[in-house]
Amino acid sequence: MNETKSSFTAARIRALNAVFEEGSYSGAARQLGMTQPAVSQAIQDLERAFDIQLFEKRGRRLLPTEFCLELAPIADEMIRLENSALALFDRGMRVENGVLRISFGNLAPGLDMISAFQQKFPKVQVQAEYAMYSTVIDAVLENRADIGILPNLPTDGRFHSKICLTQNLVTLIPLRHRFASAEKLSLADLADEKLVFQKKGSATQKVIDQAFKKAGYKPRPTLVLEKGSEVYEAVTNGLGIGFMWSHGTSRKDGLRRIPIVEISSSYDEFVFRRNELSNPLVDLFFSTIGKAA
Repeated sequence: MNETKSSFTAARIRALNAVFEEGSYSGAARQLGMTQPAVSQAIQDLERAFDIQLFEKRGRRLLPTEFCLELAPIADEMIRLENSALALFDRGMRVENGVLRISFGNLAPGLDMISAFQQKFPKVQVQAEYAMYSTVIDAVLENRADIGILPNLPTDGRFHSKICLTQNLVTLIPLRHRFASAEKLSLADLADEKLVFQKKGSATQKVIDQAFKKAGYKPRPTLVLEKGSEVYEAVTNGLGIGFMWSHGTSRKDGLRRIPIVEISSSYDEFVFRRNELSNPLVDLFFSTIGKAA
């Protein structure tokens, strides 16, 4: 019994499956990258160990016996499971030594999501880029980033995406400003104030510009910065009123976040990758995402 068990190896099962598919030792050898005598020997070893005939020679073809026809689906499933196990080992190796490149437009939820991912997969190195909206899009499209995190993702079929957060756009008001006690502010309230904007290409600024234009106002900002974190710092230092997504940062100091009457819609924040590209680390990152309100 021990002899038959030791004869039932994965390599011989692969040889059996290849001969079944190709109908010859030579064809099976080409498929497996082996020599023809090695394939023939593998089949003979199985037949001798279990005292059973697996193939009958008909002309130049090897035809499976009735027993082999019954065994073939089991052998095929064994090979499928072996390949799945090898893929799992490969994924584990990549997780142990992998690098994941992430580009995001808001510090939160970007850093929050990276933290949650690294708690589960602490050995993965994350290379993160905090950038403007258009830069994040380009980084993913040009394969400089594996994953992007942004609100208002284009729905043009280029990306595979998942909603990770729903949020609103709010004003950032210094604590000593006369508007600091307000529950809501209108664009009319804000139009003549000292405003801090982000550069064109920012998702935040796009929403603000469209809202002011629709309301008939053309405010001129006193300060234009690149990123939301810079706007936050400017507001806390009393340089004006800024705008940010409600979950754009985890900071709570130095200002109030007040909704805007004309911008009441919620906006989804997405984790995304190029539609045709994926890898085990990207799939693992997507698996850690749960939508938050």
